[in-house]
Amino acid sequence: MKSYLITVLIVLGSLSLNAQETKIEVKKGDIFEIVKPSGNNYKHINFPRKNIILKKGGVLTNQTVNGKEVIVTKVTKKNNGSTKIKVKPTDGTGFYKVIKSVSINFEEAIKSGEIRVKEDS
Repeated sequence: MKSYLITVLIVLGSLSLNAQETKIEVKKGDIFEIVKPSGNNYKHINFPRKNIILKKGGVLTNQTVNGKEVIVTKVTKKNNGSTKIKVKPTDGTGFYKVIKSVSINFEEAIKSGEIRVKEDS
């Protein structure tokens, strides 16, 4: 009976360790990379609608956005605990060739894999 109890405690302890999330703190000047979305559109990166991009003379291919390094220009903490960041490309070109900066729902974008921390090379 003791061995069953010990086994259950070990299993529950290991499950609780795996359930903990790593919290990423973001600050102005951090560099991230935009990753290809799982679907056709980004859900947590707030790009303008396609017709607005076209009216400004932009190019509507995600190839101009995928893999782009961005730098954080503003960090805003919301009352509900979420973080909204404003980013611009590090190379000075715009998103879709015309959009200078966009806002991102940080926690959701990290969880969904739309952005990731840029690895130092």
